[in-house]
Amino acid sequence: MSLSKIKNIPFGKNIIELKNISLSFGGVKALTEVSFEVKRGEVFAIIGPNGAGKSSMLNVINGFYKPTSGKINFAGQERLQMEPEFAAKSGIARTFQNIALFKGMSTLDNLMTGRLLKQKQNLFMQALYIGPAEKEETFHREKVERVIDFLDLQSIRRTPVGSLPYGLQKRVELGRALAMEPEILLLDEPMAGMNVEEKQDMSRFVLTANHELKTTIVLIEHDMSVVMDISDRIVVLDYGKKIGSGKPEEIRINKAVIDAYLGVSND
Repeated sequence: MSLSKIKNIPFGKNIIELKNISLSFGGVKALTEVSFEVKRGEVFAIIGPNGAGKSSMLNVINGFYKPTSGKINFAGQERLQMEPEFAAKSGIARTFQNIALFKGMSTLDNLMTGRLLKQKQNLFMQALYIGPAEKEETFHREKVERVIDFLDLQSIRRTPVGSLPYGLQKRVELGRALAMEPEILLLDEPMAGMNVEEKQDMSRFVLTANHELKTTIVLIEHDMSVVMDISDRIVVLDYGKKIGSGKPEEIRINKAVIDAYLGVSND
């Protein structure tokens, strides 16, 4: 699937539709007939208690897991499953719950790995670093420098990421994903372990990527104040089942969601 097909989907129209997705590992059901859709240009949150199946759902969307049953409609094309390479080449980028950076490499070099799928020169030409390879390297480095400016990473661009504080490492991981110029960005607990100031910064960057870069965001997050502030719509999972969906103001008063996750209802 070409990126142009995705770019032709109007903002506000469905870009991903999950239809009755079930996922099992042996006798353990991680997801049971979960259905929802993500609209192009929105910030869409997946929430629920630990073990609810949230990360499993992200892994289904970008092809790490093959659903036991159900279908995925991606940009108007129905698929039984996604594949990681297809997802990446189709404009889906991902960050992980546990930071997955190259700790001995600099911020700049980590972000450059986000451009690998867009590089056309072979390894031999890249090693020689002449002609087309040099021009391509310059082009991709300019793209990465824009991400560095976008995320205020200038002061640590040459710093090995393993020596950075946790919050900055999470920002670098976001930068590597944005360096792919994704149409859809999957964020798995992007603010886990952060203090209030770091969460505010990350929220700002996520919203700016959504508003200015027009990136569709699908995120998992446990901080409900963050979710309610930045999300356009929310789906709630519990024990692998969907128990609610809607806008933040609808989720706040959904009794099933209150009882299962937000706090016991007195009604």
